[in-house]
Amino acid sequence: MSIHKDKNGSWYAMVRYDDWDGKRKQKCKRGFVTKREAQDWERRFLLQQNGDLDMLFKDFYKLYEEDMKSRLKQNTWEHKAYVIKSKILPYFGEKRMKDIQARDVLSWQNELLRYRDKNGKPYSETYLKNLHNQLSCIFNHAVRFYDLSANPAAKAGSIGVKNAKEMNFWTKDEYLKFSEVMMDKPLSYYAFEMLYWCGIRLGELLALTAEDFDFKNQTVTISKSYQRIKNQDVITDPKTKKSNRTIKIPDFLCEEMQEYINMLYDQKPDDRLFPISKSYLHHEMDRGVKATGLKRIRIHDLRHSHVSLLIELGFSAVAIADRVGHESIEITYRYAHLFPSKQTEMANKLGELKKGGENYVSEKS
Repeated sequence: MSIHKDKNGSWYAMVRYDDWDGKRKQKCKRGFVTKREAQDWERRFLLQQNGDLDMLFKDFYKLYEEDMKSRLKQNTWEHKAYVIKSKILPYFGEKRMKDIQARDVLSWQNELLRYRDKNGKPYSETYLKNLHNQLSCIFNHAVRFYDLSANPAAKAGSIGVKNAKEMNFWTKDEYLKFSEVMMDKPLSYYAFEMLYWCGIRLGELLALTAEDFDFKNQTVTISKSYQRIKNQDVITDPKTKKSNRTIKIPDFLCEEMQEYINMLYDQKPDDRLFPISKSYLHHEMDRGVKATGLKRIRIHDLRHSHVSLLIELGFSAVAIADRVGHESIEITYRYAHLFPSKQTEMANKLGELKKGGENYVSEKS
């Protein structure tokens, strides 16, 4: 370990350390204006290498990134990193990991709760919940792998509510009114047809290729998802393991998708059928809503619309979950208010059973 002055007058630090498999390594960092800056970097680097929680939060975040980035889907990590760098590091970055207390987390939460944008709107409940969860994940990692004694974010308690957004959906008649307006642009029309009648996610739609369709057996296989990350098209695995699925599609949609594929010029089997952006479909939905006077729903609400339609048709939570790539418990929880109540029917059946039992006893006596 040594600090030296470079030929150009700046300072550099030379550090020797053991890497994760015990090999001796050397690290050199140049360009420090003062000797003290070089010494400070040297000390922080060694704390980081040793997993010493006397390190700053921003240095621990670098360890967290090294540990977690390769384990997560690229788009998941990019979202996580953006949230941490923009909303968490500015507050906690210069604090020492071992010194951060629940009261520090409460102060951070209060700042978030006081925030208002230029229109006077606060952060949404779902966004607040996500911010807290990201902070708590970092501290949980420190507890599990770096011997932090406790998670101060857990002690402070959460803010926000998961899935706080109102669940909107269109009825079948509302969707048909919308789809009629979309017919002037085949690409838009067929994209919305897949979203509504199959209940697939937007990323799943944008990753579809001709190879995914089996028109003989009337199925479409969902095995990938499209994301736009750092100005590049990225095809990833679907959101969850359950999302890998094969969906049976109705006759009319088979015919429509065959028509659409035949329209495409020089289309290869593995080319994306819908080479558009998410914002394109948002603009198209705006256009359709303006033309029809329908209430504006999110693109994702077409998935809710599909689920509500299946519930109305009498399908069980298990059957619906298999189709849309969810766990059945999640369908039951999120859409419980849409399932018809069975309480009266249950009570009547129990009453009939009791009466039947009494009649049986009286007949024997």
